[in-house]
Amino acid sequence: MRPASLSTAMEAMFDTPPATYSETDAQTFHSFKQALNAGLVRAAEPDATAATGWRVNAWVKKGILVGFRMGQIVDMSVSPMRQPFFDKATYPVRQMTAMQGVRIVPGGSSIRDGCYIARGVTCMPPMYINVGAWVDEGTMVDSHALVGSCAQIGQRCHLSAAAQIGGVLEPVGALPVIIEDDVLVGGNCGVYEGTVVKQRAVLGSGVILNRSTPVYDLVTGQVHAATEDTPLVIPANAVVVSGARQVTNGPGRDWGVSIYTPVIVKYRDAKTDTKVQLEDLLR
Repeated sequence: MRPASLSTAMEAMFDTPPATYSETDAQTFHSFKQALNAGLVRAAEPDATAATGWRVNAWVKKGILVGFRMGQIVDMSVSPMRQPFFDKATYPVRQMTAMQGVRIVPGGSSIRDGCYIARGVTCMPPMYINVGAWVDEGTMVDSHALVGSCAQIGQRCHLSAAAQIGGVLEPVGALPVIIEDDVLVGGNCGVYEGTVVKQRAVLGSGVILNRSTPVYDLVTGQVHAATEDTPLVIPANAVVVSGARQVTNGPGRDWGVSIYTPVIVKYRDAKTDTKVQLEDLLR
């Protein structure tokens, strides 16, 4: 089915769930998952007219949710006694071959069906990529990293060990987390709640980004924060590290308390590029 036909079908199944799903419904959903796997449809895509540079495709997120409604819990275990695995029949582990040019290093990694994994992606164990995600060419998903449902990861990114890229499946109109091209996400970082990290930004180890935490830009004097209508957006080339902001009133001031805040300390330059460059031999 073409994307336009899939959109109509998935919208209808989401808005008016049938009492029971027919074989035709199952085939339609299978076509939808194939389109997700092939990158023909995606949960969000670039849009120069949008404030964030991205727009959400709510119908795709609706289609993913239809799969959870449609599926029954089944036993997918390779060995029920040694490694039990029970999940919705509609979302097994994604089947991949060496011809797709993706490195999946052994050691406990898992990729759920219904996500786009481009050529040249490297998956270091153990890591997890959830349904609806988009991981573009040349990106490395390092050990213990998570790519949440519908998250969009650009080309040549590095999601370092234990980085958590949150999923935003519901509400269907909410923008998922976006990591644009050539971004380095440091170890133990967390990017949540629809945050957009623009191209070539660097997130130092342990940085947490969400809708509740403003980011203080020491270079421009700006404060970057989410609003009621837009998520937090990290500027292109920004180098973000963990910082602290002093509490200036009440008991917090008296006790000398500071609270966590991310801080932009510089913008990317040649020296930064040298420090964050991945060896080509790893890809």
